[in-house]
Amino acid sequence: MGRPPDERGRELIGRTGTVASSDRIISLDVLRGFAVLGILVMNIQSFAMPSAAYTNPTAYGDLTGANLFTWAASHLLVDEKFMTLFSLLFGAGVCLFAERAEARGGRSGGLHYRRMFWLLLIGLAHGYLLWSGDFLVTYAVCGCLVFLLRDRAPAALFVTGLVVMSVASFLSFSVGLIAPALPERETADIAAAWAPAAAEIEASLRAYRGGWPAQQEQRVPDTLMMQTTVLPFLTLWKAAGVMLLGMALYRWRVLDATRSDAFYSRLALLGFGVGTPVVAAGIWWNFDGGWSWERSFFLGLQFNYWGSLAMALGYVGLVMLAIRHRWFAALQARLAAAGRMAFTNYLAQTVVCTTIFYGHGFGLFGSVERWQMLLVVFGVWALELWWSPLVLRRYRHGPLEWGWRTLTYGRTMGR
Repeated sequence: MGRPPDERGRELIGRTGTVASSDRIISLDVLRGFAVLGILVMNIQSFAMPSAAYTNPTAYGDLTGANLFTWAASHLLVDEKFMTLFSLLFGAGVCLFAERAEARGGRSGGLHYRRMFWLLLIGLAHGYLLWSGDFLVTYAVCGCLVFLLRDRAPAALFVTGLVVMSVASFLSFSVGLIAPALPERETADIAAAWAPAAAEIEASLRAYRGGWPAQQEQRVPDTLMMQTTVLPFLTLWKAAGVMLLGMALYRWRVLDATRSDAFYSRLALLGFGVGTPVVAAGIWWNFDGGWSWERSFFLGLQFNYWGSLAMALGYVGLVMLAIRHRWFAALQARLAAAGRMAFTNYLAQTVVCTTIFYGHGFGLFGSVERWQMLLVVFGVWALELWWSPLVLRRYRHGPLEWGWRTLTYGRTMGR
């Protein structure tokens, strides 16, 4: 149980045939691969449907039968859980990057902020040119902030993370309480954002079924809204808070699979035991209120906001148990490879899905049922689990990982 994490990683590599650097913490790679594949289950809805349908499933498309089951299962098991996992790992990665830079005798600050600068530029290009659902900008901004707290004690990081997360929850809850009393013009704007009118939906369909210039007319304002409204109001606080929790978990060595089986079993049971009923209660709450904006826009989202954190920790417990016992070892090897190429795979998902759904490709935007979207998800999973080990058998890094490292260090890095 007390072996160093990289030793555990080398043993996993040897038994599964994955080629990796001996200084990697393989459990982080497996968990990162698990997360980057999982987020596509929800992101596919943003690729394939008008944006309002992501948070309000009644805003567009059929929500009965197989579609209802698909939405409910995705919301219960995936929505925000895998993005939370990714944010935990990003926070852990901030600590790991700083430790390794300082161990080589250098200062980590300059390298870290250069790294975040390039992530920000890539995120801006991703959001404004390809897909408005970009999260890299949020990570770059939050990465700059949480770096300042990296040397705090794990308990302080954990408490601070919960407090930071609470800010967005407090803001959303407060607005939800006062929103019905706002002037009619403002409530009309809120209602229109929650359930867009048919003309607005049609404009979105027409834009994304068109060529790239037509898409830009919709994508630019969508991306700007994400970065000027959603980011300061919601995603900055949650992402930064979860990153701080990830730093604490890294320091407590929860993420390197070296804690006991009993610890990870309790983490899984507690995470799912608390989180699943909370998220399920949110599903009931929203359907019981007919998905009205007064009940669901600000108040109804609170259930998943907090329930997703508990369930993400439950997933951490399950994945760490799988690593310790080498369950599905061959799949773990492929997940580790996908995790080492998480940056490449995340952006590859955008390229593949926009080609399928947008007008410069097959133009299927708004015409695919929710259950059919899962077929696309499974196809992309298969593709990324196939190509990631192939790339890493020949190269040390994925193409975008190599490019990011090269830009960060200011010199060409070995492939």
